Amino acid sequence: MSSSPAGRTASAPGRPRAPRRPGDVVFSGASLGSAVLILLTLAGVAFFLAKEAVPALTADPEEITGGAGFGAYVLPLVFGTVVSSILAMVVATPVAVGIALFISHYAPRRIGSAVGFVVDLLAAVPSVVFGMWGLAVFAPRLGPLFGWLERNLGFVPIFGEASATGRTLLTASLVLAVMILPIITSVSREVFLQTPRLHEEAALALGATKWEMIRTAVLPFGMPGVVGGTMLGLGRALGETMAVAIILAPGAFSWNLLGSGNKTIPSEIALNFPEAAGLRLSELIAAGLVLFVITLAVNLLARWIVARRAAFSGAS
Repeated sequence: MSSSPAGRTASAPGRPRAPRRPGDVVFSGASLGSAVLILLTLAGVAFFLAKEAVPALTADPEEITGGAGFGAYVLPLVFGTVVSSILAMVVATPVAVGIALFISHYAPRRIGSAVGFVVDLLAAVPSVVFGMWGLAVFAPRLGPLFGWLERNLGFVPIFGEASATGRTLLTASLVLAVMILPIITSVSREVFLQTPRLHEEAALALGATKWEMIRTAVLPFGMPGVVGGTMLGLGRALGETMAVAIILAPGAFSWNLLGSGNKTIPSEIALNFPEAAGLRLSELIAAGLVLFVITLAVNLLARWIVARRAAFSGAS
């Protein structure tokens, strides 16, 4: 009979499709246009950097700053950029995760909301303010710590003679850690709050303490979000300009984190770009291209890590 379920099922494919509403068409087109626009923007930036960097990459090594070629010029800058960013990430991530867990699972609602508001407000502080704070307040007070490191770990090359001013790569790294703390905290907090309530209650029902519940249910579920927030913070640290430029003192390159002289790619560009011209301008743009590649690699690595972790966390 045509009124049977089988008959209705058989006739369903023959029904005409509902017409698309104008709002759906506009929204779909706008979404597609936005996606294409961001891809074109990224491609345009990459093309500009590559095109303008060619003179520096093909120039005679003696014409490059330092007289030893572009590689010798940019490698110390890469060292300062990567090391300061990684140190900032290593210092900030455990603190940020601890703050996020306190807000989401330990603090009373009112206190958690207040702490979360303060953390979010910290992200709105301009980088130049962090730089001035690091130079005027933070750097002088790190002198005793740097002296202790020099006396006890001076045999390690990265802990050599300490600068009396405190304007070192390690100081810049600690300031960067404070700057990226709100990013990692905010992302981690939101992910921890999304942990399925049944997972938490199941762990508690099996006799787990609150910390064991967090360790077995909350942290595995939120790990992809923590990794994503950490990589966002790392990207912010890699591209930070003014705070690092204000803190670091000029000088020759050194492997010593406690001495002055190290630079990062963003600070090098910020300090020299306004007066640069000709081949010097091409050098700075080529350094920007290197930073662009490093940042792109960090983001691709983050996507890969998150994709792998999501399969084991229950987040997918």
